[in-house]
Amino acid sequence: MAIKKKLIEELLEGEEASEVFSADGLFAQLKKALAERILNAEMDEHLKADGQAGEGNHRNGYSPKTVLTDEGPLELDIPRDRHGRFEPQLIARYQRRFPGFDEKIVSMYARGMSTREIQGHLRELYGVEVSPQLISTVTDAVLEEVNAWQNRPLEAMYPLVFFDCLRVKIRDEGSVHNKALYLAIGVSCDGRKDVLGLWLEQTEGAKFWLRVMNEINNRGVKDFLIAVVDGLKGFPEAICAVFPHTQVQTCIVHLQRYSMSFVASKDRQELSGALKKIYTAPSEEAAQQALESFEKSPLGTRHPTIGSAWRRHWEQVTPFFAFPLAVRRIIYTTNQIESLNSQLRRAVRAHGHFPSDQAALKLVWLRLQQISNWHVSTAIWHAARAQFTILFGDRFNG
Repeated sequence: MAIKKKLIEELLEGEEASEVFSADGLFAQLKKALAERILNAEMDEHLKADGQAGEGNHRNGYSPKTVLTDEGPLELDIPRDRHGRFEPQLIARYQRRFPGFDEKIVSMYARGMSTREIQGHLRELYGVEVSPQLISTVTDAVLEEVNAWQNRPLEAMYPLVFFDCLRVKIRDEGSVHNKALYLAIGVSCDGRKDVLGLWLEQTEGAKFWLRVMNEINNRGVKDFLIAVVDGLKGFPEAICAVFPHTQVQTCIVHLQRYSMSFVASKDRQELSGALKKIYTAPSEEAAQQALESFEKSPLGTRHPTIGSAWRRHWEQVTPFFAFPLAVRRIIYTTNQIESLNSQLRRAVRAHGHFPSDQAALKLVWLRLQQISNWHVSTAIWHAARAQFTILFGDRFNG
């Protein structure tokens, strides 16, 4: 219902603009009045129910209570009943934060703000002092959701799955260690991208990856058509042990980025052009010739490590050339995945180091929940679907 203009003018009469939004200004007074009106209505319903049950309960004054709100601390008068059985719903008996306040903290945390930044933000904007323990308690409330998400059922088949890694700093027994946070990003049959899970590990290896693959399998996945990996040790063997028909493909983007790390900035454009001739070659034979030409070039001669790296991964690179252009573009064009990783890395860097594995997982999961509409380009996926149907037959349609 719209508020009448005359009533608004009466409320604002004599109010300074700067005071309307202050901690004890008009908005705070209205919130207090509305909250207390709701609490009193709840008490009326409670007493009515007691009366219908044949009990002679009645009001017994009020108890003061301070709750934290978006605008600052709010003093409320909470009604009491004679029997002491009243359980308010708006502000529960032991609740000290107004509805919506916790969501504010979680949202700031998910956007990469550190605990200190959240404290400063709440202090500057709302005049509210909160402890690091309160922020941790509020954000820890999502851990059950994280666990449920990590164990949720998955689809039976994903045409594509990308495995990538973030580096996070975890404090453990008084010292800070670098750990790898691995992400599995699946592309469903309708082109939707979804993070299948998160796994933290200090060292990678065949046993770790076998555990990850078995976990994914136990959650309902029976087949990957193509798995794109970053040359991770023991990974191809682990994938094939659980999903024997999956085609393992080295991520061209990561291999290209690794190659760039060996040259000075002035040579990167030249190197990028030479590498592009390799991964855009029309066939494996043409790619082999392009690689040989690069190795014999002045740039390749000065940096033999680059050619060696491509040859070392060649067995996982060559499947790329058997795919038509529509499929290649999805495997190589990882802009949306790189965009996701960029957002996650910014959030991780803002926190510096984490006190535990759970704290790191909590932040990354919260950040992921804010990312939506994550799909492969419709035009690209439409072309790729037709190719998958031909290349994989019943496995894709299945």
